[in-house]
Amino acid sequence: MANARDGRDWKPDYLQAIDPAKCIGCGRCYKVCGREVMTLKGINEDGEIISLDDDEDDEVEKKVMVMADVGACIGCGACARVCPANCQTHSPDAQAA
Repeated sequence: MANARDGRDWKPDYLQAIDPAKCIGCGRCYKVCGREVMTLKGINEDGEIISLDDDEDDEVEKKVMVMADVGACIGCGACARVCPANCQTHSPDAQAA
């Protein structure tokens, strides 16, 4: 268990997963995260996650946030607080995913 600046107990709640079926790709979580834990990707008509290259824009059916650097998450929970789609899974265990 970690401590806050004034010594209070603080328990991190790490981002474990983002549900692409629920994610609306708004980017709010990305904007609030200063650690680049997530990134925006596309989903094609086959349901595959693809990069958002200019050449492939017509193949993108939907844009979603995906995990980019899981290890960078410090468990602050800011992403969960701004997510309007409730598409994230969090856990106090950093290795749960």
